[in-house]
Amino acid sequence: MTPAKSHSLILIARALSALGLICICQTAFAAGATPDPAAVSNDSITLGEVTVRARRPFSEIIPGQTLGGERLEAMRSHNVADALRYFSGVQIKDYGGVGGVKTVDIRSMGTNHTGIFYDGIQLGNAQNGQIDLGKFSLDNLEAIDLYNGQKSDIFQSAKDYGAAGTLYLQSRTPRFDDTDRRWKANVTLRGGSFGLINPAGRFDFRISERVAATVSAEYSHATGKYRFRYRRLYDDGTTAWDTTATRLNGDLRAFRAELGLYGSLSRGYWQARVYYYDSNRGIPGAIVNNVWKNSQRQWDRNFFAQGHWRKTLSRVYSLQLKGKYARDYMHYLNPDTTLMYLNNRFYQDEIYLSGANKFNVAPGLRVNLAADYQWNTLSSTIRNFARPRRHTLMTAFAAAYELGGLRAQASLLHTLVLDHSRNSPDGAPVSYADNTLSRLSPAVMASYKLSRPWLVRAFFKRAFRMPTFNDLYYTDIGNAVLRPETADQLNIGAVADYTFDQTVFDALHLTADAYYNFVKDKIIAVPKGNGQYRWMMMNIGRVKILGLDLTAAATITPLPRLHLDLRLNYTYQSARDFSDPTDTRPGGIGTYKGQIAYIPHHSGSVTAALRWQRAELNYSFIYVGERYHNSSNIPENYEPAWYTSDLSLSYRLRLGPTALRATLEVNNLLDQQYEVIQNYPMPGRNYRLSLSVDL
Repeated sequence: MTPAKSHSLILIARALSALGLICICQTAFAAGATPDPAAVSNDSITLGEVTVRARRPFSEIIPGQTLGGERLEAMRSHNVADALRYFSGVQIKDYGGVGGVKTVDIRSMGTNHTGIFYDGIQLGNAQNGQIDLGKFSLDNLEAIDLYNGQKSDIFQSAKDYGAAGTLYLQSRTPRFDDTDRRWKANVTLRGGSFGLINPAGRFDFRISERVAATVSAEYSHATGKYRFRYRRLYDDGTTAWDTTATRLNGDLRAFRAELGLYGSLSRGYWQARVYYYDSNRGIPGAIVNNVWKNSQRQWDRNFFAQGHWRKTLSRVYSLQLKGKYARDYMHYLNPDTTLMYLNNRFYQDEIYLSGANKFNVAPGLRVNLAADYQWNTLSSTIRNFARPRRHTLMTAFAAAYELGGLRAQASLLHTLVLDHSRNSPDGAPVSYADNTLSRLSPAVMASYKLSRPWLVRAFFKRAFRMPTFNDLYYTDIGNAVLRPETADQLNIGAVADYTFDQTVFDALHLTADAYYNFVKDKIIAVPKGNGQYRWMMMNIGRVKILGLDLTAAATITPLPRLHLDLRLNYTYQSARDFSDPTDTRPGGIGTYKGQIAYIPHHSGSVTAALRWQRAELNYSFIYVGERYHNSSNIPENYEPAWYTSDLSLSYRLRLGPTALRATLEVNNLLDQQYEVIQNYPMPGRNYRLSLSVDL
């Protein structure tokens, strides 16, 4: 047996042993368990009535933000990335257009430090570590939750403890107001600018009193064409808008289909989901040297099937099991032979198994023992591709304690990774290499309830992110000896919740969080040799981040049928590059202590929702301050501030059992010409009309 196979078998054996321990715990505690009718599971699903999803402010130690209910309903025509713009401490990298790639960066930690979970199981991309949030519609989502660090919920899988920031997408659960009704449906049709045609449908049906299912599908077609003004930057630092052109090669054709099963148990629940996404889109590319049109294209096919089972087995013990299989395909074509002809296909496979055990040890004291195993592989049509395989075993121990106004949690995550890849340069025999890594990730958090309505909170967490397959093994760029990026997070904050009686003000919610993040061994691309177009990934980056997040939300009822919801978010960030202390060239041309690329010092948003009987008016304002597209903060790298205003008007009408909702949206109301990423112009004023029918 080869050493590589021996290492793989050892890691798999450890994973199976850890998961076997979970099964043993289940058997031991379930053997003598008698259900306690008085004990209520907070995770149970009731299919026969409407359930209101809410968060107790005191339950959250880690700063969390949520979007759900009527606020999310008003944004259903958008994608997940659009919704996240209204969260504090979040930057969205948007390459423009309907089909442009959209990724999220929380508190300047980097996209790869964000864990994105769909129905409680993480979405993965071992190839580049990035999840394109533009692929995910809001049609099938019930809530979006964002946390800095990790959820305060102790009963979770080992993966939930791993990321520096976490985003949870919760699908819509079938709910039936009338116990005699067996089904309900929704059909939505959208159209608008960029040649958009976007029909979607959802069908919920009750299989039994404890089991319900949902089927949803969506199709998107758009030309992606829009007018823009081209910015020219002169040597003296001034800018001029000298050309008006049309953005081309931004077309999109995409299809999404999902099947979900939801079941309730005595003191528990289970879920299962099958997801499929297929897209064909043009990549308009950057506008450089007056080249307006690019011909690159990308095809994606994403599939996963996952399941989640949770049950309270006794007063003392609860068990959670999760599993997933995913298959991803990506085809990238660049037919331009003047630059570099590329026609590459990539195939990813993922298997994920998880088990978590929660024990109520004593009054106010709970512990959780979790173990996850994950297998990833990547293959490609590229000649001599490394074809990496990765085994990951994560084990976590966490404890939570409550006493009076004090809530405290601590967790320790151990991650063991084994990579196996081949090396077969031209003319050489195939050889294999193994790379093993072991890391510990601790976290400590606490909150204390002061006199009503104030709460103070703090947390420290150390997280890391593994180099992606592209970082390690991509042809001529990868570096197989990269170290993981390490991130230390420190947060101190306060929360205040006011409720009012007999006034026009119903409620007021205030949060303030100051934080410090330090990222070391940051993986960045550096020039390789003397060539201007040859690069290699290296661990030379260091980033120090100081920030402040402020949030204010108010609910106002000036008249009996008139409701106003207001929300204000503000973020200040000083995110500076400390990678190279020797790079202190005068005139600001050096990168040392420069603000890192695309991170503004100031950003924020304002949203207002006015509801009167059947009509609803929504306004949103987003501001992103001036920034630079390079850590060398010189005029040539300057990016001006941008802001947008969006307006929507919707009207609801009920005809017997049928409910209709018509919505007109005007996005970028003031027709701002701006770029989120340099040389990727964003659309100007655009429109969207949607009609939704509930049957």
